[in-house]
Amino acid sequence: MASGQDQPSQAQDKKRIGLLGGSFDPVHRAHIELAKTARDHLTLDEVQLLPAKQPWQKPTLAASTQDRLAMLKLAIAHEPGLTVNPMELDRPGKTYTLDTLNALPENHQYFWLLGADQLANFPTWHGWQAIAKRVTLAVAQRPGTELQVPDPLQHEIDTGHAQVVLLPFEPMAISSSELRQSLEQADPVAHWLDPAVSDYIDKHHLYR
Repeated sequence: MASGQDQPSQAQDKKRIGLLGGSFDPVHRAHIELAKTARDHLTLDEVQLLPAKQPWQKPTLAASTQDRLAMLKLAIAHEPGLTVNPMELDRPGKTYTLDTLNALPENHQYFWLLGADQLANFPTWHGWQAIAKRVTLAVAQRPGTELQVPDPLQHEIDTGHAQVVLLPFEPMAISSSELRQSLEQADPVAHWLDPAVSDYIDKHHLYR
């Protein structure tokens, strides 16, 4: 029989894990900087990037699942504490955050990373109240978006059913949709992409 020292307690196993979901079509520097900011500011053990197979609030994605996953792995290759969790890619149908949370181990403390624009729409998410009970919402400012907690979520905070923390994240005026448009027009975008991701896009003729 193993000794007590060989059996770590649940408290020892418990980790602080950040979760950053998205289409990552393509992944860009703002995604990675947000993950790094959360990792450092919230003293997280790990930040998992969760590429969605098909976000329910978005149209069909431009790049394939395989290409988006490959670009993510390249973007975080040299970033300690950042990992890619492909679990949503293996699930059929639309991608719902609540389904993802229900499939994760329960013995960790989770922080869901999102921008101020997503916070404003949070009460429209499927099962948003259940999500708010499972995670701490870690919010970053987005250019042109006022950081304001919507009334339904504020009620959940006031009644102790939700937590929101603000990340000291310098807004970066870039989005994946703008990048795709620039790539289609052959405009320079290398400063917004990891060099390995930029090379991958060129090699595979993505977003042309």
